[in-house]
Amino acid sequence: MIQSQTVKTERHFQRFTRLERIMHILMIISFMSLALTGMTLKFSYTGWAVILSHVFGGFQFAGYIHRAAAVVMFGIFVLHLYDVVFTKRREYGSWKALLLGPNTMLPQKKDLQDFKDSMRWFLGRGPRPQYGRWTYWEKFDYFAVFWGIFVIGSTGLTLWFPEFFTNFIPGWMLNVATIIHSDEALLATGFIFTVHFFNTHLRPEKFPMDLVVFTGRMPVHELKLDKPAEFEKLKADGTLKDYLVEPYPPVVIRAIRVFAWAALATGFMAVIWIIYAMIFAYR
Repeated sequence: MIQSQTVKTERHFQRFTRLERIMHILMIISFMSLALTGMTLKFSYTGWAVILSHVFGGFQFAGYIHRAAAVVMFGIFVLHLYDVVFTKRREYGSWKALLLGPNTMLPQKKDLQDFKDSMRWFLGRGPRPQYGRWTYWEKFDYFAVFWGIFVIGSTGLTLWFPEFFTNFIPGWMLNVATIIHSDEALLATGFIFTVHFFNTHLRPEKFPMDLVVFTGRMPVHELKLDKPAEFEKLKADGTLKDYLVEPYPPVVIRAIRVFAWAALATGFMAVIWIIYAMIFAYR
């Protein structure tokens, strides 16, 4: 008699909430739209920018998409600030616990030590650091968004509504805003599509792709490897079981991979276009 056997799958650790995943996906879409339309306008004299402008319906319509994506980005930022306040009330109770506790996004002394230990680990002169919930590069990426919203966002609004802002600033500031907006956006695009992509997806332990920000879930053995300090803390507190969930079915993972691979491929192509424009056609 043949007995059916049920294969027991490993439960996953719930790392991100549904709202956090939705915001990240919307941020990917809006950032990709901003980067591609912005590069199309910045490098409009290149052949690839002309071709890309046709995809967007022309240079003028690319500008419309750019501004619509900016509105989405501002909306995500405001929603995130609301979520931070809500999270403080629900989980921490006070700003001190949120900002100075072990799960804070603010840089701490341990982040500097983790950075030093990482350099030694890269050179084979020490063990892998015991990372906690947030690594130093994740914190850097997080606050880079605040910098981008402030610098790129403010200059973008100035260029979007020049008549209004020239009531308060001299006209020559529009030229300054143009340079800052263009160059800072180019820097942000290059950083996201190289450094951020590498730290997130191309590290040996994550290659070729880390899906946790899309699924919100990661196998427990990956948590133990990636965030050993967090794993040990949750295990010691007896709260690890509170975050365990069932993994998504394969069909959902395949759909997520299609979206993630499309974003990665677009980002890598954008880097090639930027390098080509800067070396061979820059004006």
